[in-house]
Amino acid sequence: MKLAFTLDGRPLRLKVTELDPPTDVRDAAQPLTPFGARNSALLVSRSTDGAQTWGAPTTLLRNKSSHLLNDKNSITADPTSQGHVYAVWDQLSVFPATGGEAQVDQLLGANDGVVIARELAGLLTAAAGGAPSFKFSFTGPSFLSTTANNGDTWSPARPIFQPGTNAQTIDNIVVVPPSGDVLDFFTAINFTGSPTAPGVISIGHIVSTDKGATWSGPTFASDIQVTGVVTPDSGGPIRDASILYSVAVDPTSGAIYLAWQDFRLTTPATCTTPAGTIPVDGILFSQSTDGGATWSTPVQINKAPANANPCRQQAFIPAIVAAGDGTVVVTYYDFRNDTNTPSGFEATDYFAVFCTPTTPTPAARPPTGETRCG
Repeated sequence: MKLAFTLDGRPLRLKVTELDPPTDVRDAAQPLTPFGARNSALLVSRSTDGAQTWGAPTTLLRNKSSHLLNDKNSITADPTSQGHVYAVWDQLSVFPATGGEAQVDQLLGANDGVVIARELAGLLTAAAGGAPSFKFSFTGPSFLSTTANNGDTWSPARPIFQPGTNAQTIDNIVVVPPSGDVLDFFTAINFTGSPTAPGVISIGHIVSTDKGATWSGPTFASDIQVTGVVTPDSGGPIRDASILYSVAVDPTSGAIYLAWQDFRLTTPATCTTPAGTIPVDGILFSQSTDGGATWSTPVQINKAPANANPCRQQAFIPAIVAAGDGTVVVTYYDFRNDTNTPSGFEATDYFAVFCTPTTPTPAARPPTGETRCG
């Protein structure tokens, strides 16, 4: 569930809800896929008393399909225009070919958009230069619904970016700089429609100069090079932020900041667990000072110290915020204090790095202050 606050301080919340009414009759002789033939509804509700109570939810979109997922929604109130709020998400649809139904059922059985997207990215990478091994096709456009009256009414949900067949977006997030332009950021998977798309997994955005009525083509900030974090002693996978990102806007200068999980700049480059050798993920940072047209070269900003077990230097799940005085803060987790005591106990801590106004160009000089948050 995501929250946003309008200019007059009224919060709105957005969530994806799965609705299976009692009248939904199913034939026991025709078992459902693990994903289920369900009512998938995207709902938004509003509070007018500082989140003490909430109004009845408004349905922005409802689908019933065994092979469709509305996922990774976010909601943003426009700080430059009273009443305007933007709800965005991705809609993944998978179309099995003859003989591909079981493979699609297995893929969608995770019922988790990030897990599914990672699996699709892996299948596409493995198929590069040859025939794909999967027997289905898929699409994953970015969807939008807007309100211009603080949520009294909402526009019909519609796609605003179509990455094409066997491509998708995920983690759509709208930001609005002081210029009033509306930028929808997303992770693009296998988008090949632009020569600036830098990899199988990339961070991109589209721009609207008319409050969401029309949108530009995509611009890309960086690719994402990631395999995912594992526990440092047993090598078990964890739920991290690989393929995702965090974005923030300076409300005064309009500078846009990105942070994401990535292994390309980490030293040492790999670590070894009982499950095998993997790259060590760190946290990268990039900024744009021209509304997202160009982006600085990524730098690594997490500060996990050297460890005899380099897997304890993995950093993950970044979140970035920007204040109007130029301060930028990025939080993340790492395993630096893990000692495998007692055996099998994998410990993480939560840290924050700071870039203050005395460091005016974070991309050229990474933040130096770090605080353990918990």
